Amino acid sequence: MYKSITDFITDWKNESESTIKILKNLSDSSLDQKVYPEGRTLGFIAWHLVLTLGEMGGKAGLRIDSPAENTPVPTSADKISKTYEIAAKALWHEIQKNWNDKMLDEIIEMYGEKWKRGQALAGLMKHEIHHRGQLTILMRQAGLKVPGVYGPAKEEWPQYGMPTME
Repeated sequence: MYKSITDFITDWKNESESTIKILKNLSDSSLDQKVYPEGRTLGFIAWHLVLTLGEMGGKAGLRIDSPAENTPVPTSADKISKTYEIAAKALWHEIQKNWNDKMLDEIIEMYGEKWKRGQALAGLMKHEIHHRGQLTILMRQAGLKVPGVYGPAKEEWPQYGMPTME
């Protein structure tokens, strides 16, 4: 749970920039990639990250510039990444402008439960990281390059003089 707006914004800027890096490596043709026939597509999961910023942010009392939660998945990877980038920046600007540290202990209703605002921010962060991990698996299956997030990705090891591991 976050106790400081500054701590959340610092983390959010880093994590959302990592998500942008991932989203910018998607291709239009990769958006239909699935792990199994009934599974979610890479495009669906990427778009879900975009829609969650407005949906979850809205439930927490923020006004985020993002599409409505029932907006269909675009067929353009570029549209997904650009829309995410706008919404991700709007999220931290809204929080910085309208919230303060004391508000993070306030109880709000989230998904039929009572959460502290700081919990909602932590939940949003964990949601982001979880789905970003799913995206990287689908990207590998689709033959896309996966950029490093918490260090170099396998494809980047040679640039750092690292041996390729099996």
